[in-house]
Amino acid sequence: MAGSTPDEIRSACPYCGTGCGVLLRPDGQGGLAVRGDPEHPANRGRLCSKGLALGETLGLEGRLLAPQVNGKETDWDSALDLVAARFRQTVEQHGPDSVGFYLSGQMLTEDYYVANKLMKGFLGSANIDTNSRLCMASTVAGHKRAFGTDTVPGTYEDLEKADLIVLVGSNLAWCHPVLHQRILAAREARGTKLVVIDPRRTASCDQADMHLKLRAGSDVALFNRLLAALHEGGALDAEYLRHVNGLGGALDAAYAADARETGLSDSEITAFCDLWMHTEKVVTIFSQGVNQSTSGADKVNAILNCHLAAGRIGKPGCGPFSVTGQPNAMGGREVGGLANMLACHMDLDNSRHRDAVQAFWDAPAMPDRAGLKAVDLFCAAGDGRLKALWIIHTNPAVTMPEADAVSAAIKACDFTVVSDITAATDTARLADVLLPAAAWAEKDGTVTNSDRTISRQRAALPPPGEARADWDILAGAGRRMGWGAAFDYQSPAQVFREHAALSGLAGGFGLDFDISGLSSLSDAGYDGLAPVRWPVNRDRQGGRFFADGRFFHPDGKARMLAVRHRPPAAAPDRQYPFRLNTGRIRDQWHTMTRTGMAPRLSGHLAEPFADIHPEDARRLGVQPADLLQLSSPHGQVILRARITADVQPGDLFVPIHWTGETAPSARIDTLVAAAVDPVSGQPESKAAVVAAERWQPAWYGFAVSCSPMTPQAEYWAAARTGSGYRAELAGLAPLVDLEAVARGLFGLPDVGVQVMTDRRKGIARLALFQDGRVMAALFTAPEPIAVSRDYLAGLPGSCTAEVLTGVPAAGRPDPGPVVCACFGVGANTILQAIESGGLLSVDEVGAALHAGTNCGSCRPDIADLLARRPFRQAAE
Repeated sequence: MAGSTPDEIRSACPYCGTGCGVLLRPDGQGGLAVRGDPEHPANRGRLCSKGLALGETLGLEGRLLAPQVNGKETDWDSALDLVAARFRQTVEQHGPDSVGFYLSGQMLTEDYYVANKLMKGFLGSANIDTNSRLCMASTVAGHKRAFGTDTVPGTYEDLEKADLIVLVGSNLAWCHPVLHQRILAAREARGTKLVVIDPRRTASCDQADMHLKLRAGSDVALFNRLLAALHEGGALDAEYLRHVNGLGGALDAAYAADARETGLSDSEITAFCDLWMHTEKVVTIFSQGVNQSTSGADKVNAILNCHLAAGRIGKPGCGPFSVTGQPNAMGGREVGGLANMLACHMDLDNSRHRDAVQAFWDAPAMPDRAGLKAVDLFCAAGDGRLKALWIIHTNPAVTMPEADAVSAAIKACDFTVVSDITAATDTARLADVLLPAAAWAEKDGTVTNSDRTISRQRAALPPPGEARADWDILAGAGRRMGWGAAFDYQSPAQVFREHAALSGLAGGFGLDFDISGLSSLSDAGYDGLAPVRWPVNRDRQGGRFFADGRFFHPDGKARMLAVRHRPPAAAPDRQYPFRLNTGRIRDQWHTMTRTGMAPRLSGHLAEPFADIHPEDARRLGVQPADLLQLSSPHGQVILRARITADVQPGDLFVPIHWTGETAPSARIDTLVAAAVDPVSGQPESKAAVVAAERWQPAWYGFAVSCSPMTPQAEYWAAARTGSGYRAELAGLAPLVDLEAVARGLFGLPDVGVQVMTDRRKGIARLALFQDGRVMAALFTAPEPIAVSRDYLAGLPGSCTAEVLTGVPAAGRPDPGPVVCACFGVGANTILQAIESGGLLSVDEVGAALHAGTNCGSCRPDIADLLARRPFRQAAE
């Protein structure tokens, strides 16, 4: 393919479901140069800040390099013999439902396939679920109820053909920046309208024509009102509705709805309905704000109802579009990686499907009912029903709701195996057996993105130490359990061919997922496979579904559902008066196992925080930079308060990324109740109820160091920098011996020290030196620390003597907090350029500094800096 150089390897980005193509060039020393693949249809060469920093996330620091049993290194034969024996013995003694697998949307399709085959076909249980349950299970349920299969109707090209795009519960600008840039480019070219439906103001609102700040959880009420408006306005497509059942019931529910549940004004709702109704080409993009709810499946179906009723589905520029949060959530859905699915979109509760898959695998057993979904899986581990658990590439001790209870459940399980790239996660520390897995850039296989495009992820580096591919680990366990022929795989290409051949059975049953046209790929053909959108068979390749009105229910028709607004599982009250919304931030990914290694990705938001409205902050006596304690019936956390009108009064927003490894007091899912959607089993992560109060420590601290720190304070949050590490700290007990505290924090007992104290103000500053170089520094005070953090973060390893001032000397540049992570441009650099160059727009800043010219997710921040420019203030 064109667009690459001979020394570059085509692969796929390991982050979100956009599925961007990347070009990798090994440097011969274990590193990679990374750039976007201009030929890949998902991104056309563009990458977000996380993708651009992929080369900074490599290296052996923290890598698990050999199998471990009970904390001691062993060899692969011993480890896999133990795993196989314990799982077989557990099934023999307690039955197949006494074992379970918990997988990840970051596994490759081939890995997922082998895991699903081993659990469902050979161990005989459907107790296999995935962290994708936490992000898109409600979409799967909604699709199946409406379409008969889990089918994404449209393609990314529809984003450029639409006249109106509606983002529902999706901060696309931060969570899927490349897709957002495609939309903004279409907006510039053809005037596409953009509506954002979200309780809080996000970066996605920056160029939106309309922002509807609906009440948390009220999406069904809004889309029911839209359905009624479509009916009243004569906008239903009578011809298309010949292919749809359930209109009457859906309309009855829509007319029974009370739009006041949304908290929006009549004029806002009318304006939205009129715009949607009178725009022919509409794409509705939805994500976690819809899915992560106890009524998530109903929210999905409320959106699908509107598109089905108006016939705006499957046509260019039209349709509902779920965007997934993980790189291979779709691949996991395709191979049956969820507890309630069979392989290739076949159904566990369909005896013909079960018999066909069992015969294809020549499998000894096949469950006839759904297994335990994620929340129930860990409940079963905690109460003793589940006695052997295998967790692969995910960190449920942090990410599951009621995370403290989940940690206790994993610890209580008789036998827990964890396959991962590191032993340094909250979950890995609880395992009996740790298996070293290959990481991104070492893995070889396929992934499927949000618009059904299958891409090859290719290895560019050899696995370090004894790390192995997941499919190989799982197949090795399967052979040792006695099923040698079924798991005699020698390559991922062999696994892929079997998966593709099995999909032909699904095609034979008239289902959507069929890639049997790829089942005869040679090894060379698999190695060179270009991105391809499924289905791929003799009759069809790629394209959209449902424009012809053919669906996958037995009668061939779609189904509209009567859905009604149901409030979130818990309502705020006097004890827990706040509604908690959780989500991602721009430059971090999941629990930061990868992104936390890239210094520039921590420069934008280096510390966990809680967004709180100014009215609520005043009522609680919270000032900027104060610490906030949040509590729920399930736990407590401490975070930095960030006072902003982006959230509504009574609402809080907290990011999900921090763990026991990076900020133990900020494991936000300790607060979230394990309430789930009754259809999808997806937890409600956007509407927990919590109490909030100002947390007053005896002291605050800020520290920088060349090497990792070992904080002992009640509150701390650490992040990587270009020169080492930085940390925020706070403690309840007064500091008595600052030097002893510092030497313990930094692990530097025998180096020189410089101390400055102000006893009257309670301020103390300390720096440690070795051979004239700054090794570490600690700043403490009774109030939040006021120093130039980004300047100090660059000092470890330098020979400067200007540490304890906390600010750069006159004439020394201080770029300030990172605004543009793609190009490493700080806030002070931008402000100086605005003032000195008289810059008046975001585009002018981009032309001068490149900031905002790549993924564009920092453009709202640049606009905020422009609003602060001194000459504007002077003029006003």
